[in-house]
Amino acid sequence: MERSEMPLERVEFDELVAHARGLAGLAGRHVLGIIGAPGSGKSTLAAAIARELGPELASLLPMDGFHLANEVLRAEGKSGRKGAIDTFDAMGCALLLERVKAQTGDDPLIYAPVFRREIEEPIACALPVHYSTPLIVVEGNYLLHDGGPWRRAAACLDTSWYLEPDTGLRHERLIERHAAFGKSPEDARAWALGSDEVNARLIARSAPRADRILDLATILPAA
Repeated sequence: MERSEMPLERVEFDELVAHARGLAGLAGRHVLGIIGAPGSGKSTLAAAIARELGPELASLLPMDGFHLANEVLRAEGKSGRKGAIDTFDAMGCALLLERVKAQTGDDPLIYAPVFRREIEEPIACALPVHYSTPLIVVEGNYLLHDGGPWRRAAACLDTSWYLEPDTGLRHERLIERHAAFGKSPEDARAWALGSDEVNARLIARSAPRADRILDLATILPAA
């Protein structure tokens, strides 16, 4: 099915929380994936849902922890494309999700990496995932990509939501974010409309594989 044929849902935040709570109430471990282009609001939504459910029911697991380190990007000539699909450790992400999905009492505590925007670097073993937590909310750009190790990552998702806000709003958020973390207004705009937009077009191709496509503006207007 082409993206233009997919229904765009406008739902309330409380409905999404209720859906997530329902997943957490099922037997065993479940993984909710939230996917979208840069600036779509996936991090905001994922964090809000995890916060609403609380640590006993949900843990947040961002894909950004699998960014390659800046030193590696410089060595491979990819610094100017940070955020592109080949600037992530795809297999590392897939293997961690498989481990999280299959986590048992024999593996009671898993440590995941996180990405720190203030230093623009991933930090290993910074996020604990406890066996007793029934729902893992994972968010990222390429979790539904159909190539390479990303297929293994996608297979770990019990439910997936793709976020599609207004393009102008998404660009505005991106420019503000880049500027807030040190880029000049000109460089922030160039990156948002250049490298980020190339990535967004690739990510959009995965939208038909999502269980739901959501208009975030009606869910968290301030995201």
